[in-house]
Amino acid sequence: MTTILIVDDDAALRESIAETVADLGHEPVQAADGETALSILARRPVGAVLLDLRMPGMDGIMVLARIRARPSPPPVAVLTAVASASDTIEAMRLGAVDHVLKPIGRDALDALLARLLPSPGATARAAAAPATGESLIGASAAMRDVQKTIGLLADSDATVLIAGETGTGKEVVARAIHRHGARRARAFVAVNCAAIPPDLLESQLFGHVRGAFTGAVADRLGSFREADGGTLFLDEVGDMPMAMQAKLLRVLQERVVQPVGGKPSPVDVRIVAASHRDLAGMVRDGRFREDLFYRIGVVPVALPPLRDRLSDILPLAEHFLAAVPGAAARTLSSQAAALLLAHPWPGNVRELQNAMQRVTALVRRPTIEAADLGFLGLSRPVDAAPASEAGPATGTLDEAVSRLETDMIRRALVAAGGNRTEAARRLGIHRQLLHTKLRRYGLDPSGNRTGAGGAADTGSDT
Repeated sequence: MTTILIVDDDAALRESIAETVADLGHEPVQAADGETALSILARRPVGAVLLDLRMPGMDGIMVLARIRARPSPPPVAVLTAVASASDTIEAMRLGAVDHVLKPIGRDALDALLARLLPSPGATARAAAAPATGESLIGASAAMRDVQKTIGLLADSDATVLIAGETGTGKEVVARAIHRHGARRARAFVAVNCAAIPPDLLESQLFGHVRGAFTGAVADRLGSFREADGGTLFLDEVGDMPMAMQAKLLRVLQERVVQPVGGKPSPVDVRIVAASHRDLAGMVRDGRFREDLFYRIGVVPVALPPLRDRLSDILPLAEHFLAAVPGAAARTLSSQAAALLLAHPWPGNVRELQNAMQRVTALVRRPTIEAADLGFLGLSRPVDAAPASEAGPATGTLDEAVSRLETDMIRRALVAAGGNRTEAARRLGIHRQLLHTKLRRYGLDPSGNRTGAGGAADTGSDT
């Protein structure tokens, strides 16, 4: 039973709402004014607040501001008999979950409380939150391989080439290599080679002296010398013009830079490069220097797209939900989680981050529902359970998680063509654990229900 605080100076209306709240299975607590409401909040935990806007003394906007200033404030819905645009905007700006008109009927109140209170099927995870500053989120087999590689090469000076689609987190990996390496105390300098005009790229990388060209009114160190002793990250190196590729190769070979109009200067820099392009293919086509390709690709690191990292999607989503400064804690309902797993994520981790920032900005209730993710263009999960089965958000949390696991296993098996070893890799679990879950959920290697209620484990991978 959840405590609902009802704040309204109209005793009759307050009593009516309290009666309905009790009838809906919650415990109503009443306050006739803002001061009393704040006193109650100071004495006891409250699940949600229904707050009248216009009251004598401290009005609803002032009370809302005081509530939102509290540590871990309860969700608040503002009720008013006469709504104005300014009141609605101000209430939402201050953190109200909703702003509704009085009187409010039973069904509307039930729906409002459902928006205010955590969903029974919310996927509140028991796993510990990532350590402060941790940004390389992922426990899938593919990401664990990346993390192991970072650990192996972090203390070396070997040049690294990170390959992956746009949005997979190449700069995040580059920063992790620097942060965990021997050069962590020195500068990390990032240069996006695709964002700088070709005629300015040389000056950006190598620097220039005053008067070297029109507009050079002061000396410029350049990114190589700014990163001296540290790490220089050359993002989208595949977009670098051929002439600059030759100059970059010379610097990598000799570890000496020559500013435009200046004298050569030695540098001690660890190079990490990245590209979303197929550099090997560009070498074959004559669009990228072969000698530079081998020079920057001493240690290649391949980042998989998010669609191949199913087990990382929900931890990443929860990380991004928690990472918004000043935002209240949010959880994902099981249906919302299933939609995230079903989405192909063409924009990869960056698209997921933007999606979580969007719902954090627009959704005030503590649970993100599937309807809040409508902009993803999916109405139900791909390969979801048949309509005859209970929906993901029904039943207990354990039942919802079981349905979610079943859906993930089905999708991984379909994507892997029934190969259980590959499906286990996509899910980020051991093959034997996948076998155990197949038996538990009664699935065959193709992801279908078995007639006997359990999947026979023959040991075959197909």
